[in-house]
Amino acid sequence: MRHVRRALLAIALVAALVLPAAATASSSKAPLTRRLAQALAVPGNSPASSSALAVDLVTGQTLFARNPDASLAPASNEKLSVLYTALVELGITYRFRTAVLSVGHLDGATWHGNVFLKGYGDPTLTSLQLERLTVQLKQQGIEHIAGRILADESWFDAVRTAPGWKASFYLTESPPLSALVVDRALYDRHVATQPALAAVGRFRQLLRKHGITTRSLGLGHAPANAYGLAQVESAPLPEVLREMGVDSDNFVAEVVLKEIGAEAGGAGTTAAGVAVVLRDLANVGVPLAGIRMLDGSGLSVDDRLTTRALTTLLVAAWDDPELRTAFFRSLPIAGVSGTLEDRMQRAPARGVVRAKTGTTNRASALSGYVRDRYVFAVIQNGFPVAAWPARKAQDRFATALASTL
Repeated sequence: MRHVRRALLAIALVAALVLPAAATASSSKAPLTRRLAQALAVPGNSPASSSALAVDLVTGQTLFARNPDASLAPASNEKLSVLYTALVELGITYRFRTAVLSVGHLDGATWHGNVFLKGYGDPTLTSLQLERLTVQLKQQGIEHIAGRILADESWFDAVRTAPGWKASFYLTESPPLSALVVDRALYDRHVATQPALAAVGRFRQLLRKHGITTRSLGLGHAPANAYGLAQVESAPLPEVLREMGVDSDNFVAEVVLKEIGAEAGGAGTTAAGVAVVLRDLANVGVPLAGIRMLDGSGLSVDDRLTTRALTTLLVAAWDDPELRTAFFRSLPIAGVSGTLEDRMQRAPARGVVRAKTGTTNRASALSGYVRDRYVFAVIQNGFPVAAWPARKAQDRFATALASTL
């Protein structure tokens, strides 16, 4: 009898090992469409307020579609539109500049005339770069500035937030918007509500550090005939955009959108930037039905996108050989970097999925690439959105695609 029990136990152990493996194998052989549908079936997500689309980059075939034309709040997936348009309009060699301008003259070691610190929208401007400006002035023999030191932020408008932002977003989700912001408006251990004035205040501190004495400071517009005394530039645009995409930086997104407006839309405003973005999306066949764009970060409660628009945009970026690498590298890597560092940390998705996340209390989204084979977009909305189930469904959806590689 003891031998019989041992034999039955052995059979049971083998079955316990084989049956789950067989079930997994059976699941992996299920049609991809079914596996993608199963991936989204996470309790807590409402199918009626969710959208998902997956496309084969090689064949162009739609692999899965659920409510692809639903107009939904995109959260930070809005940044993908800004990322694409910045590369198209500004170019991969573009650099943001900051200049010191004047119409004065040098007499001995004294500069006679007002000096303007003019910003051209560099979201990465730091005290180190301002110090380089002061060194350039020192090298020209300037030891005293007899005029005023004035901050010029006229490259953009003076609107500090974007349309549709909640009041609580100001200073918490982004520093105040301006064409002249140093150290993300951090000045004297607080975030300055007048970033340009704070920038010129920091500039004066650095001038004095290098032995250049000054008079008072303030705000002003450099005359049209002002010429350059010194200039610094940012890193190339793709490096700036990588910070925006990988870390989902709201401030960078909003400033870049205004830069698009200033350079290609006739005005350094959010609205001018949006107009250029929508034009460029239409030019590559992105369907604009269901799209409502109020800002660049996706913080606006009035923003709307569709997964069809997102996947079409992702395909367009991939198909452009001049933009592909910069666009692709601006997205976080699953299990490795940025906002995806703590998600999809195991094979087959880890290191394979590159996608833009999006999270607000009303929306959760994930859109991007599965290596060079698939593009996908998933958006879920709710009031509030169920954040954990939404992310779980997104990760399962991307992982299902990665499992086919």
